Amino acid sequence: MRSASGTWAVISDLVADTVAQSSALSRDEAVQAMSAAEAVGRMLIAAGHLRQHPITLVAGKMHCEITTVSGTAALTLEENLNPVPGAAGADDFTIHLPSPAPLQEQVKAAANGHARLSDAVPLAPETKAANSGPLIDREALRRAVTQR
Repeated sequence: MRSASGTWAVISDLVADTVAQSSALSRDEAVQAMSAAEAVGRMLIAAGHLRQHPITLVAGKMHCEITTVSGTAALTLEENLNPVPGAAGADDFTIHLPSPAPLQEQVKAAANGHARLSDAVPLAPETKAANSGPLIDREALRRAVTQR
């Protein structure tokens, strides 16, 4: 059990340590981004929003969703505070903050405070992959050639 400030410090370290796995990314930049979001992050934690809406770190192909647990569930759940594998090859990262209705303006202001922060919902990895497919509709091309 931690305070909102203590929980935010742990989340910040987790994000920074995960980003630091990449030689192309700066741990300090992740720390600065999380510092810019600290006030709204503590509000999200204190209001219980991070139990349902994750902070999502996207570093290259790696998507890491960070949520919190409180109450008696926190006593029985084991924390996973190790850096998340998969960011080693990343050359870019974004921290997506959840934007629940009562805190949307505060989240937007925090996201505007650092280039690595966003209040947009991140694309799911499978959506990103689906959108990056070939631009040629082979079936339509095949039909057009067959009709000639």
